[in-house]
Amino acid sequence: MTADRDQDVSARTLSPLARLPLYYGWVVVAIAFVTMGIGVSVRTSFSLLFPPILAEFKWDRGVTAGIYSVGFLCSMLLSPFIGALIARFGPAPLLSAGAVIVSGSLMLTTAATTQFHLFLTLGTGVVGGSVILAYVSHSYFLPFWFTRRRGLAIGIAFSGVGAGAMVLFPWLQSIIGAEGWREACWTMAILLLAIVLPLNLFFQRGRPEDMGLKPDGDGRAGRKASGPAVDNVVDRAWVDTDWSLVRAIRTTRFWWLSLGYFAGMYAWYSILIHQTKYLGEIGFSTEIAALALGLVGLMGVAGQISLGALSDRIGREFAWVVGCVGFAACYALLLVMKAAPSQAMLYLMVTAQGLIGYGVSAIYPTIMAELFHSRRYGQIYGAFSAISGFGAAVGPWATGALFDLTGDYQLSWTVALGACGISALGVWMAAPRKVRLVSGQAAKRAAETA
Repeated sequence: MTADRDQDVSARTLSPLARLPLYYGWVVVAIAFVTMGIGVSVRTSFSLLFPPILAEFKWDRGVTAGIYSVGFLCSMLLSPFIGALIARFGPAPLLSAGAVIVSGSLMLTTAATTQFHLFLTLGTGVVGGSVILAYVSHSYFLPFWFTRRRGLAIGIAFSGVGAGAMVLFPWLQSIIGAEGWREACWTMAILLLAIVLPLNLFFQRGRPEDMGLKPDGDGRAGRKASGPAVDNVVDRAWVDTDWSLVRAIRTTRFWWLSLGYFAGMYAWYSILIHQTKYLGEIGFSTEIAALALGLVGLMGVAGQISLGALSDRIGREFAWVVGCVGFAACYALLLVMKAAPSQAMLYLMVTAQGLIGYGVSAIYPTIMAELFHSRRYGQIYGAFSAISGFGAAVGPWATGALFDLTGDYQLSWTVALGACGISALGVWMAAPRKVRLVSGQAAKRAAETA
């Protein structure tokens, strides 16, 4: 205790220049902010590339949307190994390699002339490879840098996705309109090589211990809470189980959560890929459609922070249901907008999707950790990542295939709306509240017991 206090005092008395390394965690966060802002936007920009590719090649909509689905299937296969690769080599080499892979694939995409070429370059290389630059990688190593301010730090890092979407999508749409979709691919490739690659190659680090630092920059990662501990465990036998993947898949809770995640990602990515094309078909300009996609990402920043904080008070499954209601409202509005499109309804749809629906991403990793935390949690996390990725892959393809079958998106949106309900049901039946209470629930229980 005395040694820790002495370290804190000595840290506070250092000169400002000498204290700079103590705040390197925030440098890591800033790099993650930029990396995800560009890397995730590159993947999501498929929604902007989708209409001009359809117009040029005249392929079926389901087949063309399948380019994205194949990419997500590749990312699904890669996701379970990302944590192990970072643990062995560190984030700098892996994220740098991801920037090179995605950038090179974008360059090759500009030379594509057949379906096979685009499935290989834009699908496998860009969409599949971009998972290295996205949530999965950063979720692994960012928590090591912070203890007390972990939620704040990760929230800031992930907010780069919304900021990147708002800045890049209108710009990319203007390039597509003036120069074509291939020029937009070149632009994204240059951004990755000029910004993302050097930032990660030279400055990104995996753990504060690699630099002789402590989490939070003050050596107080292990300090005790100021008040009495509140017991949040409901099912002690479940919590004390040494979970492995084999043991987890033998439980109904694992499969309920898998259903919730699969259906949730189906609903998320169905609209993400087809939204721009649909809005253009019902009368909105390409610029307004691109702006709407950017606004969804920007509102998603507030949605992730607010719904994540709400889940700490009311419970994970309650907040997940709120997010599913947001996506359901989005699809209901899309169904109505075909007959009566208006900018008011457009922005209401964007708000439901981004401000409410996107908040589920802040809850997604916490449910898994609270249900199956163990020494071999990485195995279980990898399995859920694969299942979620499969849902994200099926959604865009199925939505496009249903369009080809019926001639419009009405059935596609109805199926996706149903997926929202299935997702809410799956997470509710997984019932994390019956294993661990969130802090707000645990404090309420403690007060009632007292």
